[in-house]
Amino acid sequence: MTDNQKEKNKEIKIDEKAQSETPAKEKKAEKETQPVLVKQKKKKIIRQIAHGRAYVQATYNNTIVTLTDLNGNVLASSSAGQNNFKGPKKSTPYAASVIVKNAVDKANAYGLKNVNVFVKGVGTGREAAIRALNTYGLNVLSIKDVTPIPHNGCRQRKPRKV
Repeated sequence: MTDNQKEKNKEIKIDEKAQSETPAKEKKAEKETQPVLVKQKKKKIIRQIAHGRAYVQATYNNTIVTLTDLNGNVLASSSAGQNNFKGPKKSTPYAASVIVKNAVDKANAYGLKNVNVFVKGVGTGREAAIRALNTYGLNVLSIKDVTPIPHNGCRQRKPRKV
């Protein structure tokens, strides 16, 4: 190759680089000039529910209250841990009343008035939670205990051989 051909090849390569850089700059300029689309959120339609269910799970360690509609869709729920109770204070009757107040405040947006109560567990907050439901403006229509009871229990140990 002669020196003239090498120079021509260099010029061609330089031109190719220049051409490849300009479209990228143009694309960036196009992106900057395009209007930014802002997504609009749909307004959440809050349906009014007059009748629902209240599930109270009162264990030795915690108390959980869930308010649902008649189909079982959760409207509001609250637990002792959410209300900053720690350790053995979570299963107290006072904690149960605070939990119910929090759950009822959340469910007020749905217009909940009447509830059927389903109580599960043997904790100390079960009666306090039911009383608090009535105190904080919900009409308690019925109370049902749905605590699981073993019919025959676990399998017994085999007899000891002496």
